[in-house]
Amino acid sequence: MVSKATEVKAGEAARSEAGKIHWDDSQMRSGYANVCNVSSTREEVVLLFGINQSWSRAGGEVKIQLTDRIILSPFVAKSLAGLLNNVIREYEGRYGTLVIEGTKSS
Repeated sequence: MVSKATEVKAGEAARSEAGKIHWDDSQMRSGYANVCNVSSTREEVVLLFGINQSWSRAGGEVKIQLTDRIILSPFVAKSLAGLLNNVIREYEGRYGTLVIEGTKSS
């Protein structure tokens, strides 16, 4: 398991080589999603985020209110996948394994 200090040092080293990064959050907005879907083409990966509007699954229809679409290049999508894997690994190390219905745990 990579320690947070090691990740920070690696990030600092990369930034010092590439120059200083300024995160401009003046236009940032926050949202919430409890549903995500992903599709892709050769040129892009599309993430759809939304909120499950159904109180129960009875009746067979589930209504999802889509709120955001994020379009990424495949390179950024792969980088995001690595970052998310690291975050989930750290989370599970602290709080225990996350079990998702309908999938096998690894």
